[in-house]
This record gives sequence, C-alpha cells and structure tokens, in this order.
Amino acid sequence: MTILHLRRARTSLVLDARGPGLPRVVHWGGDVGDLDDDGLHQLTDATVPPVVPSSFDEPPVLSLLPEASAGWGGRPGLAGHRDGRDWSTAFRLDDLDVDQPADGAARVTVRAADPAAGLTLTIEITLDPYGLLTVRHRLHNDGDSAYELRELTPVLPVPPVATELLDLTGRWCRERSPQRHPWQQGAWVREGRHGRTGHDATLLLVAGTAGFGFGHGEVWAVHTAWSGDHVTVAERRPTGESTLGGGELLAPGEIRLGPGESYETPLLYAVWSDVGLDGLSDVLHSHLRARPGHPRSPRPVTLNVWEAVYFDHDLDRLRTLADRAAQIGVERFVLDDGWFRGRRDDTAGLGDWYVDEGVWPDGLQPLIDHVTGQGLQFGLWVEPEMVNPDSDLFRAHPDWLLAVPERLPPAWRNQQVLDLGRPEAYAYVLERLDALLTEHPGISYLKWDQNRDLTEAGHHGRPGVHGQTLAVYRLFDQLRSRHPSVEIESCSSGGARVDLAILARTDRVWASDCNDALERLSIQRWTGLLLPPELVGTHIGPQRSHTTNRVHDLGFRAATALFGHHGIEWDIASISAAEQTELAAWVALHKRLRPLLHAGRVVRVDHPDPAVWAHGVVGGDKTQGVYAVARLATSATPSPGAVRLPGLDPERRYRVRPVTDVPLPATIDRSTLAWLADGVVLTGAALARVGLQMPALHPEQSLVLEVVEAG
Repeated sequence: MTILHLRRARTSLVLDARGPGLPRVVHWGGDVGDLDDDGLHQLTDATVPPVVPSSFDEPPVLSLLPEASAGWGGRPGLAGHRDGRDWSTAFRLDDLDVDQPADGAARVTVRAADPAAGLTLTIEITLDPYGLLTVRHRLHNDGDSAYELRELTPVLPVPPVATELLDLTGRWCRERSPQRHPWQQGAWVREGRHGRTGHDATLLLVAGTAGFGFGHGEVWAVHTAWSGDHVTVAERRPTGESTLGGGELLAPGEIRLGPGESYETPLLYAVWSDVGLDGLSDVLHSHLRARPGHPRSPRPVTLNVWEAVYFDHDLDRLRTLADRAAQIGVERFVLDDGWFRGRRDDTAGLGDWYVDEGVWPDGLQPLIDHVTGQGLQFGLWVEPEMVNPDSDLFRAHPDWLLAVPERLPPAWRNQQVLDLGRPEAYAYVLERLDALLTEHPGISYLKWDQNRDLTEAGHHGRPGVHGQTLAVYRLFDQLRSRHPSVEIESCSSGGARVDLAILARTDRVWASDCNDALERLSIQRWTGLLLPPELVGTHIGPQRSHTTNRVHDLGFRAATALFGHHGIEWDIASISAAEQTELAAWVALHKRLRPLLHAGRVVRVDHPDPAVWAHGVVGGDKTQGVYAVARLATSATPSPGAVRLPGLDPERRYRVRPVTDVPLPATIDRSTLAWLADGVVLTGAALARVGLQMPALHPEQSLVLEVVEAG
C-alpha cells in the first residue's frame, strides 16, 4: 500500500498503510510539513521503537485497532467471541481509499479482514478543514454463526510529552467539574453507565504537556459522540505507548451479530492544539458552526416559566408573564412541565401526552395565540421517553417498560422508562408528539427533557440501552423531518445529555438545572470547552437561587447569563419597576452583542488568582470583543490586579471600557481607576501581555468590558 499524510489547519495525520496488517498512526498532532514520499518513509521508519530485552523479537505495532496478535498488551481495541472461539483477531489490510471531497475534508477508508475469525473491519477516518479528526469502526460478521461483541473502541496514539490528564465529572446541578492529575502508567477509564450521557460525563478527555492552560501548552483530546452507555480511556503502557480513545460501553449479550450483520461504533472526535484548551475549542466550535444543520437565525432570548409558576398553570397569570416578557425584550416563551393530563405534580401523568382539559378547558391555543400575538415564539416542555406508574399509559401498557422480566427498576423521580425499542411504544410516542405539533402549529420549540438514568434497562429480557439510544435518535430524526421548523433543546435533568450525537439532532442544550450564577460560571466555562455559546442555554434566575438558596444581585446573574443562548427563568411579573428596567437593559445588551457572542472566538484567561475568573469572545475579524471579569470569592489581594485580555490582533489599537448599556456594580467607584471613566486605548499585544488593572470587586460580582478597534 502506501504511507498517507493528511494535512488540514496546522494538523497532520500520518498513516503507515504498507501492510500487511492494519495501518499504524505514525503521527497525530502538529503539522509536520510538506513531506515527499522519501520524507514520509524516513519519518515512519524513524518512529519504529527498538527491540528491548525480555520482549518480542520484533517491535509491536500499535495499529488503528490494537490487537494482541500484533503484540499489544493493553486494553484490546476489539473484544468478542463466537461461542468461545475467534476471540483474537489478526486483521489484514485489503483495501484503502483516499477521498478529498468538495467540503475541504480529507477522508480515508480502510478495509481489512480476518478470514479465520470470519470478520471484516472497515475504518473511516476524516480530517476536516478545521483540523478535527473523526474515527469510526464498522465490524461485519462474515461467519456462519453468531458473534458476540463486547467492545470495539477506536484509539489514537499520543506522544510521551503529554504528561497530564484533564477530564470532567459532576452531579446534578454541578455538572462539568474539572479534575486533573499526572498521566502515569496504567489506564484512566471513564465509564458512563447511565443510559444517557450523564451528569458526570467528561465532554473531553484531554492529555497535555506539563502545566497546559487555556492559552498555552500542547494538548490532545477525544470526545465520544454517544448518548447511551460509553467509555473514554487514556492508557499509558510500560512499553512507552500512550493512547486516547472511546466508544460504546456494551452490556453482556447486548450486541450479538448474526451472520451478515454489522455493528458501527459511535464517532470518536479527536482534536489537537499547541495553544492550549482554547485552541481545542477553536477547532470544535468551527466544526460545529460549519454543520449544515447549525442554527443560522439569531438565537431568541427565551423566558422559561418553570421557576415562575411550577405546576400552577393559570391562563391569566401566564398571559401576564407573556406581556411582561414582551416588554422586556424576550423573543421566546416556553411553557414548562404541568400542561398534560393528570400532571399536578411530578408523581403522575408522564406518558399521557394530551392537553389536560381540567386545567386548559379551551386547550393550549388561547395561550399560544396570546404569546404569538405579542410577537414571541411559543415553546413547550415534553419528556416523551418516560412514564409515571400513575398514568393511563402505564395502566394500559405495563409491559412497555424498559425493564427485566418480573420486576421494575428502582423508581427515580416517580418514573420509569418507556422501551422505545418496542414498535408499539415507539409508534405511540411519535404519534402523540406529531399530533401535538400538527394540532398546534404555533409551537415552534420543544424543551425535550429526560429525567432519569436507565437502570437495569431490559428489552425482551436482553440489555436494551443500545437499542433505546438508537430508537431515541430515530424519534428525533422522524419528528424533525415531519416538523423541520420546530427547534428542540436537549435537557436531561439539566446537563445529563450533552454530546455531539444528540447535538446532531437538537438546537441547543440545557447545561444545568442550576441557575445559581456562581455555579453557572464553572458549568458554562467547561461546557464551552466542547460547545460554542449559541448552543448552550444560559438563563438569568431569580435573586435567590432555586437550587442553592444563594442570593445574587441582578448584575452578577445577568453578566453570567450574557455569554450563551440568553434567557430568563424568573417570575418577572412580580419584579419591581427598577428590576424590570435593568433586566430590559441586559436583554438589549445581549441582543446588541449577539452577533459577536454567537460567532466569535471564545477566550478564557489563565489568571494566577483562582478567585478571579475572566473570559470573553473576540470577533472573527478581531475588530471587537467583549470580556467579563468575575470575583468568585475573597483572596489575599484586595483587587483582581492586572487581568490580561487575550485573542485580539497584537498590532491593532483598541479602546477598552465597561459596557455603558447597564449599570456598573454599585460598589465600584469610577474614580479609583482613571480608565474606567473614558476607557483606555492600547494595542492588542499590550492587552494580552500586560493587561489592565481591575477595580476592587466584592465576591460574586462581575465587570463586563467592551473592546472596539480604535480608529
């Protein structure tokens, strides 16, 4: 065969496909230059490890699918058997196609077979124009008996200079909590066994050089694009090899390939940067924004009424909320949980997707008409994958549950899971959602929730998470094909279903059920590692947080919510006139900055004081930017000190000043710093390398700065 060199956006992938086995990744990372065939051969030969004492007589080969037959002693890329046989493979390269389509990507398709094991393997690799790499495996059973698959996981090598690992964990209302440690020998395995992505899922598993940060260091990262059980792995072998990988986590007996059947892994997304974590985000955000289905219209400012009314659905009260929302500048009104039959609290009604005639005697149309008459879009909450035992659906079809025979999984929020792998259950849910949207064409948005883990998820006595995940994808896809103008939000107890597979079918995610602005700073920062701001719902909550009981002033709450798909989750009908005026000013500020916030480059500041956070967005043409500096807590110094503002053109001059649309935090005295009054003009290099002295901020206060190129 040959040695391939894929190059895009300062990223190189070099594959040794000379055979006879599967291709070896010679290099994945920074661009190695325009190498000719001789240069590629010399590079490839120079990266073969030596033969060492007490080892194989020839150097083991780490291929695109690690195999014991090639001397790999770590986690296998493929694990399975045929009634105890064909448990080890030795794939041989059959064919290799290289394609460079019009979209600017480079694609390689590898085909290999192991006739003795009766298996064919196809590997698809794409390097997109932004430097994002995707890998997917497809296994086909050529044998005349069933093959039970236990694991099929794409992996990529990482060089030994990567000595630290960073990943994310969390819980309900505290998603995306970073954890970091040295990368030592062994396997760091992150398994998600929730039947959904999970509150504790690591959006990216990052390996990097010592001390890497947001703006510095060389980093490699992977993301497993799958909304069911999954695994993400970093492994460092005593023999020197290091790998990152991920795939679906399969239960025993879950994938049993009959003769002629195939299994396809989720996409593994892989990205490299030599300018730190922000560089990873640059690549991922650019990729997502270039998708054909990425939202193109301005993201509407959203009012969700959950924390205003909860289950108390009163038409007049909701009309008043809609009127106030229109006055403030809201563009979308979302009616949350409680509109359907029997749903007066969270113990009943799930599954009965009919408008509750007792609460809505004239149906939802009067409210929809009033909302849309105010110029607002109308949205509705649904949770179609779940069912309450106290529901007509459950009483009629107790056999429609995702469960093992003869017992129910432990209850969670008084609900169970519908088995959407059952055609009749799937058809019911699709019909109800389709009818709801057909009968109410004014519904232009669904907040699609999923509020529990899939525990002991059985389908006809076999493990059912894989089938359930695919069925949910089909449900999204079919519903969107029938109602292409309806947007959908992925919510799952807040942020428990955030991954690039669900984002292929939805228009934004709800990052967390926690609207506490202090908690949200961290949640949004780390969710933004993967997703651009326009895909992440960020709402202004009430003064006293519903989930933490913490109290924040409006300026801090609004500054935190500014940097995303902006919204409000607050009883705005009961706020004072002064609060209404200030809230309207923040909404207007977001709208003014929205073209920048939802298209620019995200930057995060590496500040030495962990109690001081700063972040921003810089326009693609680098003529403007907006930054926020927040104090999280007190620290040894009274002020944040000098805060650098990265991302601007080092040669251009910029005027920096606090935004004038909204009031400064009340405790800031403009006279304490000369530049606060009229701004300051400095080069991008000075702002990035020296920065600006910030005023003293009390804990849980933010200052928003606007940067505009000076004429």
